[in-house]
Amino acid sequence: MVMAYFVENFWGEKNSGFDVLYHNMKHGQISTKELADFVRERTFAPVWDVFKTSTEKLANCHLDLVRKLQELIKEVQKYGEEQVKSHKKTKEEVAGTLEAVQTIQSITQALQKSKENYNAKCVEQERLKKEGATQREIEKAAVKSKKATDTYKLYVEKYALAKADFEQKMTETAQKFQDIEETHLIHIKEIIGSLSNAIKEIHLQIGQVHEEFINNMANTTVESLIQKFAE
Repeated sequence: MVMAYFVENFWGEKNSGFDVLYHNMKHGQISTKELADFVRERTFAPVWDVFKTSTEKLANCHLDLVRKLQELIKEVQKYGEEQVKSHKKTKEEVAGTLEAVQTIQSITQALQKSKENYNAKCVEQERLKKEGATQREIEKAAVKSKKATDTYKLYVEKYALAKADFEQKMTETAQKFQDIEETHLIHIKEIIGSLSNAIKEIHLQIGQVHEEFINNMANTTVESLIQKFAE
């Protein structure tokens, strides 16, 4: 049995021996940790290197994806700004079509009202004739009927002109809008394709890193670790 050295020697001045013994015990934990770190570094250093290398490569893959996505966002924002300018220009170019739409809508309403008025005046004139109204009443009704007829004919002619103008401008504008939409869809498809390719490329890189990690771990045998520690 080891002699009681501590009992004989650690009373200390001002009863400070306890603190010395306690801190020595704590230092033992530190020593144990330092020993464990030493063994770990000696034995598993190659393994940690494999982990570190793979982790750094994976981090670079994700950073590369973030960079590509940021570039893609800038491209989308730029396209959005170009769209605003393009739409403003298009709005000016199709202003004539909008005017033609408003014109034919207005004339269509007026034509419908004039038709209803024409029919009403014709019916009224026929009613007076059948009921044996005075000649004066019939003549007054005839004047109103003729006026309604002339107004109706006028709006029929106006409608025909407005319809021809509307159809021509609307045909041109519809084609313009289709061209714009086709260009837009092509551009959006290209952006989505770029996003898909970026993600696909990163996934391939990550797969390569994983495969490399598996191969490196497979090549790091227990025998090689022991040999490394012995060196």
